[in-house]
Amino acid sequence: MFKSILANIFNKALAIIAVGAAVSITTSCESIYDDLDPCPQGVRLRFVYDYNMEFANAFPSQVDCLTVLFYDENGRYVTTRTNTTDELHDENYRMTVDLVPGTYTIVSYGGMACEDASFHYVTDPATTALRDIRVALNDDCLTSPVGTNLHPLFYGKINVEIESTDMTYREYTVKMMKDTNNLRVILQQIDGDPLDNADFDWMVTDNNTLFAWNNDIIPQTPVEYLPWARGNASPGDLPDGTPASVCWAEMSFSRLVTGNEPHLVITRRSDGYRVIDIPLINYLNLMKSEAYQSMPLQEFLDRESRWDMIFFLDRNHAWLETQIIVNDWVVRINDIEQ
Repeated sequence: MFKSILANIFNKALAIIAVGAAVSITTSCESIYDDLDPCPQGVRLRFVYDYNMEFANAFPSQVDCLTVLFYDENGRYVTTRTNTTDELHDENYRMTVDLVPGTYTIVSYGGMACEDASFHYVTDPATTALRDIRVALNDDCLTSPVGTNLHPLFYGKINVEIESTDMTYREYTVKMMKDTNNLRVILQQIDGDPLDNADFDWMVTDNNTLFAWNNDIIPQTPVEYLPWARGNASPGDLPDGTPASVCWAEMSFSRLVTGNEPHLVITRRSDGYRVIDIPLINYLNLMKSEAYQSMPLQEFLDRESRWDMIFFLDRNHAWLETQIIVNDWVVRINDIEQ
């Protein structure tokens, strides 16, 4: 009888083990059965553009198309994901991509897949190693006599790792930065004499049309960015009642980097006299608030993308080299290299 009891206990234990195994087989995502889904492995990406002077996420409002390139640990191309839909304007947007276990470098571009993109890949990323990726400004964006309002370009890079034991998608955030700028320049006549924007040639000169895979600038031939918009205006009266006269122009250009020497050049057409010829970065640096004096200059140039400068001219249309206004900051010139 004792042996019979032991046999019953043993049989029941086997039954419990069998039931447990059956439950495991029917519920595991790694089941051998073909009709069950495999374990989800890969990444779920969030994209954020808060590398600005507001320190707030502007990705949903500013990025209208997205290209994401995936490369393995050896820098070999894996896959591409592109989104040009309104999903990008949703703060809750995430991009889910299946990946096999491994280490990856993800390079993201905002603005490259849009119909009016201002930049292009020099070679097809699908046939290019990671470190050979090149992004260049379109040639037609430099067509004179009219410049181009560049379509905004954004860049981000992140390294990720997928483990074989992962049972779900890993969450990552891709931080983006903006690589395009807009500069609005205003000339004001101090004695009220009329000004006409057509009396001047305006340009920003720089050497920043080619990007490496890590967003560094690769030196090429210097170029001239010309105004994409220009006009005349009268903001009101001077203290003596004389109507003030201003003219203005807007120029759009690629990323500013401290290793370059971009210049803002404004020439008087009547005689070729250079009314303005200044090292642009030096002057833009003057408007950095005291609250951000510890911020490196390159970070400041990358965070800010919209610039405004006002120059005051005398009766001979020459710049009064004592004071300018940059992004609403009054800057009194003492000694700055030109």
